[in-house]
Amino acid sequence: MAAAVGAGAIPRIKVAAICGSLREGSYNRGLIRSAIEISKSSIPGVEIELVEILELPLLNTDLEGEGRFPPVVEAFRQKILEADSILFASPEHNYSVSAPLKNALDWASRPPNVWGDKAAATISASGGSGGKRSQYHLRQIGVFLDLHFINKPEFFLNAFQPPAKFDKNSNLIDAQTRENLKQVLLSLQAFTLRLQGR
Repeated sequence: MAAAVGAGAIPRIKVAAICGSLREGSYNRGLIRSAIEISKSSIPGVEIELVEILELPLLNTDLEGEGRFPPVVEAFRQKILEADSILFASPEHNYSVSAPLKNALDWASRPPNVWGDKAAATISASGGSGGKRSQYHLRQIGVFLDLHFINKPEFFLNAFQPPAKFDKNSNLIDAQTRENLKQVLLSLQAFTLRLQGR
């Protein structure tokens, strides 16, 4: 959880970043890589860790036993529990969030819900509207999970609209988009500290 390294120091917050796409070449994964780079280079106090969801089994309560979850689920839930806030990179699948992301949301919401009272932000890279509908559905899910999303700035990126936003390795190269992403992270940082009363 959040900590300060000394008197007068900038409080540290731990951000768990979750990519709703499992593809290595995903643009949303590229956004998270850029968020990590930006936080390290220009946002003191913010530590972002990519928390993978690839190995999570499909939600099946038969896998739960005596208050325990499968080890990979336990490890995932612990990462969420230890985070101060969450950064979602959510692709849009059929007007909604991706199946892997919904599965991760559901596993971490099993009692006790480890999402509760955390600040969150959502970003997306997609075609067309840039993933707006997936973000709106994610916010609706967040209401039940007691996640508190920042309202502004919003970040919907049409990944295919000129000028080029990503290179051939799905790394974010557009300067204005990087600046927009930085503003999301600054807002998440400020909101997290405000929720924690610091």
